[in-house]
Order: sequence, then structure tokens, then C-alpha cells
Amino acid sequence: MSAWDYDLIIVGGGPAGLTAGIYAGRARLKALLLEKFTHGGQMMSTDLVENYPGFPEGITGFELSDRMRKQAERFGLEIRSQEVLELKPGKPMHTLVLPDSQLTAGAVIIATGARYRRLGVPGEDKLVGHGVSFCATCDGAFFKDEEIAMVGGGDNALTEILFLERFVKKIHLIHRRGEFRGCKYLQERVFAMPMVQVHRDTVVTGFTGQSELEALELRHLKTGEDSTLPVTGAFIAIGMVPNTAWLGNLVPLDKWGFIVTGPAMEVRIPGIFAAGDVRSKWERQISTAVGDGTVATIAVERYLETFKNG
Repeated sequence: MSAWDYDLIIVGGGPAGLTAGIYAGRARLKALLLEKFTHGGQMMSTDLVENYPGFPEGITGFELSDRMRKQAERFGLEIRSQEVLELKPGKPMHTLVLPDSQLTAGAVIIATGARYRRLGVPGEDKLVGHGVSFCATCDGAFFKDEEIAMVGGGDNALTEILFLERFVKKIHLIHRRGEFRGCKYLQERVFAMPMVQVHRDTVVTGFTGQSELEALELRHLKTGEDSTLPVTGAFIAIGMVPNTAWLGNLVPLDKWGFIVTGPAMEVRIPGIFAAGDVRSKWERQISTAVGDGTVATIAVERYLETFKNG
């Protein structure tokens, strides 16, 4: 397997990519992880991870990410801060186009994750960073003793409220449905908080403010009534958009743009796999990303064995 630069190149340094790197090192594969930003992915913006096995008191996202990175490097994974512009499939090797060079690999794992979904309403883009945020753990401390809003109804929105409790005076939880998707444990904790006011069947139609957020424009979906909610901060937690644009039409995507894979994380092109939040699946958690990275690298090892065995 010396015809290519690396046995395996992993694109993306979140929990799926780092786990893939750990398993690649243990399999003694020559592996490289390329991450456009910093390792850790969405983990890095998580203040406290309470549902990852083995940490009964919880662990910060930064520390968990750092432990994964150190473990992968201990097994020999090479990590570079580098953007991948294009993936060119081939046989027996695939080519990854970088801004200033190209690299080849016998197998590739796409683990580029996903980014925060926006509401797409007036004032949102203008006020991002000026009262509108997608990460409570990043920006919550800026709203000490203020009245804010959280938009969303899943685990992420509810978990962020638990973090914001330590800073803010009041939280308006705005959800477009009557029922919440978040787990019952989180719902019970959030709904029991006196500082939380729940707005069901309600959507945000706009953000108002000149240089800083001043209010949300709301609409109740059942009555059609419009209202204005004065707040100084708004956090949006309505899901993720997969980072797949760089792939073009290379791999099959579901209707939301996530990569469709088989049970071994394989796509329709031999030697190319996908893992983590970028993959089409039911749940996007650190634990599911770790599982994906594990399965993908074991599949890579078996795939590369075919070259050894002729």
C-alpha cells in the first residue's frame, strides 16, 4: 500500500474524525486528519457534556476533545490544520485537493460535521454577534441579568437553557410546535425552572434593533396573532446544516443534504466513507459520532486488506 501518500485521510476533526484516527493508529495505518478549523468540532462549544459514558460528573467539551486528540496522536495520527477543496475519486487511490497541494489516500473518511441552521428572517444576519447567537456556552456570559430568548425544541435548545440559567434573569423558550422533541429528562428540568416562560406554537418572524438586538417579532401559528417580545439576546437552536457543499454531487445525499451511507459507513464509491454529524441518521450526539468513527475505520481496514490480498 505504498502507491499513495496515506492509507487513510480523515476530513474533519470532531469526535467522529478523532475516533477514526484513534482506531487507524491502533490498526497501524498511515493516517492523516485534516481539519479546517480547530479539532473538536461542535464539542468545543459545549460547556458541559453530561451524557457521554464514563464521566459521571460530566466533562467539558474542550477537555473531552483534547483527550481524544492526545489519544489519537499517541497512536500515531498526524493532524494538520488544512482545508480540503475537492475530493477526486480514483482506483486504487483517491485525491484530495488542498489550496496549495494534493494528497492521495487509499481510503477517505468524510467527517466534516454540520453547522448551525439559521431562521432566515429579517434582521437575523445583521444582528448575529450583536445579540443573536447560536452558542449559549460561547456567549451566555455576555447576557448577565438580562432577559433573553431561546428558539428551538430539541435537546440542544433545552441543554443550552440549563447553561444560561446561571447568567440571565429570564428566558423565553420559543418553539413552533406544541410538543417538544427534547428528551423528557431535559424537558422536566427546564419546565420546572421559574425563570423560563414557554411560548408554544410560535415562530420568530424577525429581529429588530439598530446596532444591538432589541426585540423579537413573533407570530402565534394557531391564532395568527403577531406580537413583539423585548429581549437583549436570542439563541437559535433549530438544527444543523451538513458541511457537504465542497463535495458537489459526488456522494448521495438525503433531502436535507446529509450523506447517505450503508451500515459500514460506506458510500457508493469504494474506499470512501462518512461518519458523524455529516451522515444521514436519526440522532447527532457525541456518542453516535464516536460509534460512526469506530465503524468507519474498521471498514477502512478491511477495505485496504483487499489490496494486500490482491
